[in-house]
Amino acid sequence: MTMPACLGCGAPLTRTWVDLGVQPLANSNIVPGADAGPEKTYPLHARVCDVCLLVQVESVVPPDEIFNDDYAYFSSFSDSWLAHCRAYSEAMTERLRLGPDSRVVEIASNDGYLLQYFAAAGIPVLGVEPSANTARAAIAKGIPTDISFFGRATAERLVGEGHAADLIAAKNVLAHVPDINDFVAGVAMLLKPEGVFTVEFPHLLRTIEGVQFDTIYHEHFTYLSLLAVETVFARADLRVFEVEEHATHGGSLRVFACRAGATHAEGPGVARVRAAEVAAQLDRPEGYAGFDERCRAVRAGLLAFLETARAEGRSVAGYGAAAKGNTLLNYCGADATTLDFIADRSPAKQGRLAPGSHIPIVAPEAIFERRPDYVLILPWNLRREVTGQLAAIRDWGGRFVTAIPALAVD
Repeated sequence: MTMPACLGCGAPLTRTWVDLGVQPLANSNIVPGADAGPEKTYPLHARVCDVCLLVQVESVVPPDEIFNDDYAYFSSFSDSWLAHCRAYSEAMTERLRLGPDSRVVEIASNDGYLLQYFAAAGIPVLGVEPSANTARAAIAKGIPTDISFFGRATAERLVGEGHAADLIAAKNVLAHVPDINDFVAGVAMLLKPEGVFTVEFPHLLRTIEGVQFDTIYHEHFTYLSLLAVETVFARADLRVFEVEEHATHGGSLRVFACRAGATHAEGPGVARVRAAEVAAQLDRPEGYAGFDERCRAVRAGLLAFLETARAEGRSVAGYGAAAKGNTLLNYCGADATTLDFIADRSPAKQGRLAPGSHIPIVAPEAIFERRPDYVLILPWNLRREVTGQLAAIRDWGGRFVTAIPALAVD
């Protein structure tokens, strides 16, 4: 068997981080009755590179099978995420003194959820988004959007069209990139000499600490530490000059980078996060051992709960048809006999079936109509938001459940 090659440095990937079996694409919800042929599945096996320590999924799915005209994720359906993005726009506008002569570019701009705040402040913006359906939603909001995959070629074209950027934002997109070196080289090309690139991603250190294996799915090609990101950036002559830690997605980093020769001084967050990763041994292959076993323990805990609920005749519904929920459910082998339905606020998901498990996805009102005994919150990172929205389930004795990092019933 030929070993897959590292997406970063090309070295053979011989070390398993976690094997989640064979799964469908996590955002590929199914239209009931559609004759689309057998559901496609792919190995979901994450490995760590012994050379550059980049964690990544072994099997790369063609991007156009993921980010197509039926892409299910719209960023604007999480209130807490929108609040996070508004705060970011205000902070960056002040920090970089952005104004009508500036240019903000967001890569993977989705439905315009972030750029709308810069545009409202009179700052010129441009979104770059490969999924045509989400891009059309942004354009309808008045957000100029280039429908394309980002890399060197796109960056060169955008520079030629006058879109060199004072700020490039990339929120939770770096992990979605199959050719991470091409993507980062494009960023370096599109930045003005003193421009700033901010990239946010779930912090691998927090993923390991919180057993957050459900963040692993095929459209997330890589799982990132600061140490690995600095190595990737250095290949494109980009320099990290500050790092912030945020609570989003179970614990994320916001990394600030610039061209190697820019004047931005290094802030204290860089050394702080580097030290935390070294203390956790993320600077050596051995630091990634044992994660697979911890994931299996989480699976066992959720399965035991679901089996007990079914034996007692209690009903369980899911909330949030998020990709991470689909990874969890398919890893556990769940189906419509396990969860009655999954409620979700996004109309693009309602009326469809979750991939793999084929559990019906419905509007949130179904929870109050059918009154399940338990609501399993699949996007556990939004637990506080969801429990607030659904607080009335307690009127009939309903309880909330999360599975990660360990089973919790509230």
